[in-house]
Amino acid sequence: MTHPRIRSDRHAGVVVPRKALLGTVAAVLIALLETRLSVAEDTPDIVKQSQNPVASLISVPVQNNLEFGVGPKGEQADVLNLEPVIPLHLTADWNVITRTIVPFLHEPYLGPGVGNTGGPGDINFSMYLSPAKTGTLIWGVGPSVTFPTASEHLLGQGKYSAGLSGAALSIRGPWVLGVLVTDVTSVGGEANRKNVSQMLIQPFMDLNFSHGWYLASSPMITADWKAQSANRWTVPIGGGGGRLFLIGRQAINASLHAYGNVVQGHEAGTWTLRAEIQLLFPN
Repeated sequence: MTHPRIRSDRHAGVVVPRKALLGTVAAVLIALLETRLSVAEDTPDIVKQSQNPVASLISVPVQNNLEFGVGPKGEQADVLNLEPVIPLHLTADWNVITRTIVPFLHEPYLGPGVGNTGGPGDINFSMYLSPAKTGTLIWGVGPSVTFPTASEHLLGQGKYSAGLSGAALSIRGPWVLGVLVTDVTSVGGEANRKNVSQMLIQPFMDLNFSHGWYLASSPMITADWKAQSANRWTVPIGGGGGRLFLIGRQAINASLHAYGNVVQGHEAGTWTLRAEIQLLFPN
């Protein structure tokens, strides 16, 4: 799971150098199509853990989202996220799962003298309290905080934001079904920047097959509560697929998705290509 790209005061899109994107997509395609990679005997369990945002599983996803049709020239916009997930065993009954999202951004052309700049964006940190012993319903809830760490004005919001994030899911046979919801509001930062009030709703549905293959859909639905009602929501639909495999003893999950925006917020793109490589470290 991931949060949507960091939004600046001026625009919702960001772009990473195209070589980085092509490298990520190429790595995902090679991983998905390579047939000689080994598959662990417990692959189904590891795959389902990787699809669970509050699993007790250390993972390091690297996700690249390329958005098409952004800005006055309809350019490509992109965000490259590094998202380490580290579970902590609080007690015999409770776990704490931490997720940090570190974005690397570059704005495309937005207008005369605006855009075409790159660097780190605002870092988001979330922490989920979750039962160590899971039943039919798996859940986690906790705080989510965004820090104004962007290297340039256009790459971040200039605000400290805080709120709650929660996840709930159920694993039934080959299916993993659930939703992740995060809502944050600005609590400090630069006085001359507009206040922040945003929500992410990310439903996810995964259908797992043999040999580590799966189909998945996890659109990132966002709401900007400070925007006018006509521009408040961005709602994509779509999906993709992936595979979990081993290189040596290292478990890797690779996936490729495409999503089209059926409801489009102000200056949002028309569709997004998402590529991800996820390093997994089972207990």
